[in-house]
Amino acid sequence: MLEALYADAVALLTDWRPPTPAARAALEETLRLLHDGGPAAMTRAHRAGHVTASALVLDATGERVLLCLHGRFRRWVQLGGHCEPEDLTLAGAALREATEESGIEGLRLDPVPIDLDIHPVACQGGSLHHDVRFAVVAPPGAVERVSPESVELGWFAPDALPEPLADATAQLVAPALASLRRSSLRPAP
Repeated sequence: MLEALYADAVALLTDWRPPTPAARAALEETLRLLHDGGPAAMTRAHRAGHVTASALVLDATGERVLLCLHGRFRRWVQLGGHCEPEDLTLAGAALREATEESGIEGLRLDPVPIDLDIHPVACQGGSLHHDVRFAVVAPPGAVERVSPESVELGWFAPDALPEPLADATAQLVAPALASLRRSSLRPAP
């Protein structure tokens, strides 16, 4: 299954049009990582860096975003993390992570990434996460549950995000709201 996830990541990122110069530079570096590392670059054991998947969860109205106070590094972040052996697609990995970490069933994901960010992490004694980020919408009336990876979950207005906020989390709000405005993520009538 790792080969399917790898093939999906290569195809998705090869066709993706990054929204910013920073995302374009991250895309080029991530495509190099995938080329050089092969399917192993999808796993946390790949010390040179590995691809991860995350999602900024919006409520059905777009008036609030769900963030988690991460237990390990004590910053507010979007939901997400490592790809797992059962993941077949990056979008599926992001949706699985968002569902596990929020406890919310029925999340809907826009399959087009909204950002790609590379940042250092302590995995395997030090590595890089090449984090492919998606927008996700919660169903109306969704109630979150804190997972073992989080200290706290909270809904915040897009213009009143909490501190301390992880680097590059705030930049996800505008593209996630744009995804919500597209028909694929609008709530069903």
